[in-house]
Amino acid sequence: MKLHNGTLYWPTTLSTKLNVETPKQPKKQYDAIVIGGGMSGCLTAYRLMKQGLTVAILDKRKFGQGSTAANTGLLQYSNDIMLSELIQQIGEKEAVRFYQLCFEALDDIEEIANELPHEVDFVRVPSIYYASDEKDAAKLRTEYETLYMNKFPCEFWDESTLSFYMPFKKPAAIVTFRDAEINPLKFITSLLTYLQNQGVDLFEETVVTDTSFENQLVQLKTTTHSFQAKDVVYTIGYEKKENPKREDTIFNRSYVMVTKPIDLDKLWHQKAMIWETKRPYLYLRTTAEGAIMVGGMDENIPEAPVDEKVIENCAEKLLKQTNSLFPHLELEVDCCYAATFAESKDQLPFIGAHPTKPHHYYLLGYGGNGTIYSALGSKIISDLIAGRENNDSHIVSPKRNADTNGLPFSSIA
Repeated sequence: MKLHNGTLYWPTTLSTKLNVETPKQPKKQYDAIVIGGGMSGCLTAYRLMKQGLTVAILDKRKFGQGSTAANTGLLQYSNDIMLSELIQQIGEKEAVRFYQLCFEALDDIEEIANELPHEVDFVRVPSIYYASDEKDAAKLRTEYETLYMNKFPCEFWDESTLSFYMPFKKPAAIVTFRDAEINPLKFITSLLTYLQNQGVDLFEETVVTDTSFENQLVQLKTTTHSFQAKDVVYTIGYEKKENPKREDTIFNRSYVMVTKPIDLDKLWHQKAMIWETKRPYLYLRTTAEGAIMVGGMDENIPEAPVDEKVIENCAEKLLKQTNSLFPHLELEVDCCYAATFAESKDQLPFIGAHPTKPHHYYLLGYGGNGTIYSALGSKIISDLIAGRENNDSHIVSPKRNADTNGLPFSSIA
């Protein structure tokens, strides 16, 4: 499955290339093997390595060529499903705790970024979440009151306040603080270098063809080697054919346009990340290189268009929407692409143990907040593998929407 098509932006920003030193032969046995070397896989391997386990990461591609290369790098504690809505869905205690996990994940990512050998362009910025039309203003007010009551850092801006800080008028907005941006490809490239230096084995272009559980070990057959491990973690992102077959998972595609660099002094208030209440929503961020990255126009089609003219046409539409917000900026499209993403019907990721396969775990960060889910999920997975109690794992457990047979996963490649 081709996860993206078009011209990606992040590879053009890399100054340090990843030098993978693949072992000639794998270790006789690993404590844990992580399948998938993107954001979720790297963060999981980091947590497992930190607790003293021998770890290997397997990726079917070269590292950095999957979904992470198309990740837009917005890190927010707010989610596609508002806290006020999530409370109605799963109850106040669990909903608030999930938002707290997302908030804590921002600190975790910053801490890891500061530990890495190379700059990854992690920077704290606020987010401005505006009402696309008048009817959404009341909804934003309710959400603000819910966030504020639960001690999340935020403000509510009415139309006049928003127009004071921004060059456009909208009925209302919530401003959330302590969010962040990151260059996701720089992040995992530096993290993989760090992990390799710490003894984690990296195997790229290695496709898993069969798994079994024998002699208290997970046996993996691949296109390159055979592996044994006490535990295996699937962090396979948006690989539709290789993901567990779930009726409550939706695969879509989205479009991204990146402008040519502009004068940073002409940008908007605090270079905040921007998104809106309409679905599908428009979202914007700036980059360390002075460009504006804009995404949106989601479609209910799993694979990116093959015809690049389709992508270019969508980029022009995104540019037009951006110009309507910021008519004072002279913007030109520099690159554009489309990419596959997935979301669950309840807007929460799937993280935890397989209900029937011993020592098989999943970190599937489905949703618009995938990097945050990767970070919080890596801590849950490391606790489960270590046998430590985790009081939050039930919120995102793969079993939460199980059918009457208790089998939320029917198969996995």
